[in-house]
Order: sequence, then C-alpha cells, then structure tokens
Amino acid sequence: MKLLEERILKDGKISKGNVLKVDSFLNHQLDVSLLSEIGAELKNKYGDCGITKILTIEASGIGVGCMVAQFFNCPLIFAKKTKTINIKGDVYKSSVESFTHQCVYDIIVSKDFLTSDDTVLIVDDFLAKGNALNGLIDIVNQSGAHLAGCGIAIEKAFQGGGDKLRSKGIRVESMAIIEEMDCENGSITFGTRN
Repeated sequence: MKLLEERILKDGKISKGNVLKVDSFLNHQLDVSLLSEIGAELKNKYGDCGITKILTIEASGIGVGCMVAQFFNCPLIFAKKTKTINIKGDVYKSSVESFTHQCVYDIIVSKDFLTSDDTVLIVDDFLAKGNALNGLIDIVNQSGAHLAGCGIAIEKAFQGGGDKLRSKGIRVESMAIIEEMDCENGSITFGTRN
C-alpha cells in the first residue's frame, strides 16, 4: 500500500533494536484517514470471506481494528491482557511474548464473543516475530471459529514472523512490508509477499 509506505518514510523513526516508531500516525496518535484506507484495502482483500468478527489485541491493534470492522460491518473483539471484574464466565486464554515490551503475558477473550459459528479476520498494527498473532490464532482455534487470515498494517519481514505463518498455510495480507531497516542512516527497504 503505497500511501502507508510513503507515510512510514515521512514520519516513521527507526530506533536501535529494530524498533520502528510510527506513534505519530498509527499506534498512539491515529491518522483516521490513513486507517480508513487500510480498512478499505483489507475489505478489498478479504471481502468475499464471510467475515463475522475482527479480532485484535489491546492496545495498539484497536485503532486499526475499529476501522477494519467498520468496513466489514461486524464487531471488533480485542484480546485483553488482564482479566477484570467486568469479564464474567469462561474465557479463551493464550500466552504471548512481546517483542516491544520484552515480557510474556496472557491474553484473554470472553467465550461470549467468539464461537464456532464465526469467521474471523485477525488484525494488528505490526507483525514482527508473530508472537501476538500466534496467541490470537490459538484463541481462534480454541473457539472452533474459522480463521480467514490476518490483516497487518506493517510487517517487518526481516524478523520472519509473517513467513512462518504463511508456511503454515495461514493467509497474511500486510499493507506495508519492510525487508530492511538501518537505524544508522534511517533507510527502509520495502518488499512484497504473495
């Protein structure tokens, strides 16, 4: 998606440790027009899959997920990182190792919101090693729902998560795929995947 690539080049900042900061438009301050374009593109790619639920993880996936859900006219579910008193009853639960936060945490989704009758599109802002997506896929599998695929704003291909998921037969559609980043000179090289 050329529009997203251009925005990454214009406003993205590369930090040591292969971190790309896009918080000025994607996951802290949100450019709603850009998110709408991402939602429209994911609807174009997955529109014939019978999606009934969009699933993401709190907190950074929620902005992208809301716009995608609007295009599919279906609910957005976000996996919570902590169980609160507001969640009653049984939950699906999976463990996720965070690349950014350098920790392992449990994610949960209430069984009230995800069933074997659903067809799910998982959405997130980033795909690096694939840990968050693997946790969400585990939750979809626990529910018995059908996984249509994963829609990602930015994939850091050099960290291998997307290719591992694709090798398992999981459909992954990323709006911008970064093949290389160099924090010394600030360069970013984009690529494609089928």
